[in-house]
Amino acid sequence: MNLKSFNSELIKGSIVCPGDKSISQRILILGWLLNKNITISGFLNAEDPLSTANALNQISDSIEINGNEVIIKERTAEPKNPKNPIDLGNSGTGMRLMFGLISGLGIEATLIGDDSLSKRPMRRVADPLKEMGALNKLKIDGTPPIEIFKGKIIDDFVYEMPVASAQVKSSIILAAIAAKKGITIIEESPTRNHTERMIEYFKGNIEILPIWCDESKSLNSFIGNKIVYKPRELISIEHYDVVGDFSSASFLIVAGLISKSGKLIIKNVGLNPSRSLLIKILKSMGGNVSISNKRMVSNEEVGDITVSPSKLKGFNVSHLLGEVRADHVIPNIIDEIPILCIAAAFAEGSTILGDLEELTIKESNRLAAICDGFDAIGIKYFSDRKSSIKLYGNHNEDINGAEIDSHGDHRIAMSFLIAGMRSKNGITVKNCKNIETSFPNFKDIMNSLGMNINE
Repeated sequence: MNLKSFNSELIKGSIVCPGDKSISQRILILGWLLNKNITISGFLNAEDPLSTANALNQISDSIEINGNEVIIKERTAEPKNPKNPIDLGNSGTGMRLMFGLISGLGIEATLIGDDSLSKRPMRRVADPLKEMGALNKLKIDGTPPIEIFKGKIIDDFVYEMPVASAQVKSSIILAAIAAKKGITIIEESPTRNHTERMIEYFKGNIEILPIWCDESKSLNSFIGNKIVYKPRELISIEHYDVVGDFSSASFLIVAGLISKSGKLIIKNVGLNPSRSLLIKILKSMGGNVSISNKRMVSNEEVGDITVSPSKLKGFNVSHLLGEVRADHVIPNIIDEIPILCIAAAFAEGSTILGDLEELTIKESNRLAAICDGFDAIGIKYFSDRKSSIKLYGNHNEDINGAEIDSHGDHRIAMSFLIAGMRSKNGITVKNCKNIETSFPNFKDIMNSLGMNINE
């Protein structure tokens, strides 16, 4: 499916943010592990969470989905080896989390995915699981399919994360919970902490302890987190509310900032500090962004975001000096980098981003895809396409029309469709079907706010 985004000057209206994809997948798994009757509202009914739900039903059928509501029923039968391979579609999160869960349960399964997922690295999960006592096999290059055999998870496993990855961290925590074992994880660069927050919400025995290199406990002396989980029965509740997805909201926020008129209100946006650094970045660029109605929902910060057109300037990590450690910036905004680059393309001055290696092994090589898109629409940049980019904003001028290849990547597709609202002749983005993995009805929602996107 190809989409074309035409010039549109006005972005205006109020919208409720779609449910968080990461949280939707995690609450499915933890809710399933609780093995009690629980109702989930605000669920993101998109391809990635649905593939995770289907995977869980293959090992014990207890999940029913009706729109944005999920019912997980208490099971009487033990989890079983699935008869067929479990297909996680395009969901890297689903595959890595299910990898940990199944390893901890001590059952056997094979995990497969689509062409894109079949190229994603899985050794970063397989290796610590093997150290924990799990048994598994990957292709020789460390990619799926994943064969999981019955192993025996050890107690009080200690793991120091070699790479900043919330998926790896969550996978091995889930393995420990499923096996009723303890685990300690050291992460140098803090990553999104939805799994830990959810365990706290269900009264699990988990501690997140900051690690300091000296007594000052200053920003520069913070060297990471020590996460300690000890087995204790999680306490079920009857209902769980999924907050809005900040990554989805980021497309709406940037659309509002680079529009020429209007005001946009995005309601019920998750504002977990491990996810929402983009707001500080956009404010440092001169973005008119404000937050109201702050509250806590299911142990997650949430609020309403108001955005209006802004004259943006370029961004450098040094702009956050004293607020965030430089090496913690990219792990926090890894999913928002494509849309941040679109904001920077319409800013005055240059934007420099480094330490982007992780960006090259997402659903596509996102750094290369950004560069290809910029070549097409005429944004000047310099990049090694491996770890860094310096781009030069066009001083808020409209860009030429072009045809962009999304490489089957939902975030690349949505980012350049947003750029299309500032194009003279429209931007055609090829291969947009994967938008449905994370942001169903993206086209209709954006059009309702003033954009003009058509097939």
